Amino acid sequence: MQQLFVIKIGGNVIDEKDSLQLFLHDFAGIKAKKILVHGGGKIATKIGDQLGIVSTYVNGRRITDEHTIDLVTMVYGGLVNKKIVAALQSRACNAIGLTGADANCLPATKRPVKEIDYGFTGDIDTSRLALTSWHLFLEQGLVPVVAPLTHDGHGHMLNTNADTIAASLAISLSKVYEVRLIYCFEKKGVLEEVEDNTSVIRLMDKKIYSRLVQEKRLFEGILPKIDNAFDAIDKGVKEVLIGDAKDLLRNVTKETVGTLII
Repeated sequence: MQQLFVIKIGGNVIDEKDSLQLFLHDFAGIKAKKILVHGGGKIATKIGDQLGIVSTYVNGRRITDEHTIDLVTMVYGGLVNKKIVAALQSRACNAIGLTGADANCLPATKRPVKEIDYGFTGDIDTSRLALTSWHLFLEQGLVPVVAPLTHDGHGHMLNTNADTIAASLAISLSKVYEVRLIYCFEKKGVLEEVEDNTSVIRLMDKKIYSRLVQEKRLFEGILPKIDNAFDAIDKGVKEVLIGDAKDLLRNVTKETVGTLII
């Protein structure tokens, strides 16, 4: 099976221009087949503030009302996505910008209302995920750059967590490729002590994770990444890494750095 890297980027790496350009330089240098999934939450919040659209979060997840889904569609699918695609093209990386609606790449269902109404938030329907489209892009030498947007098949865009999109793609494409899923952000890895950047957990299994959650020692924002990482490992992805964008990409075919999920 051919190797495929599914790489998700978010956090301050997206928000800081110099960090993003450095990341894209390293990403463009990866010779294997690759997919980039990006977030962009802080940019959407900043522009939303300018437009008078208030951002609301519950447990670290954005509540996506009618105004917010228009906002994130513009920012994620337009501004952030196309700037990344253009930057990669300048580095001889033939990127193609996508949302879940393009080529029916990421069909989803609107999250049902239970204790919390997340609004126009989508949960990916992996049974309808169009593997043929992804295979076509990759085999033609294109590099998909995926915004965190899906669609419901009835004309509605849906906001979907970028970590979940990366994991879902990695799981589905592991049927065709040998997939390595990499979550890049500004930290060196999952930290045992949130304020200590040297306390990187090099290997994390479910037992260690459960203990740290019970002790409330992990930063809330890292939890979706770890949950998705374990799900990916359980469903056929060869390897999942979490850590600093620069370290991970520069060692992508060499030594293991960051936190390895086992």
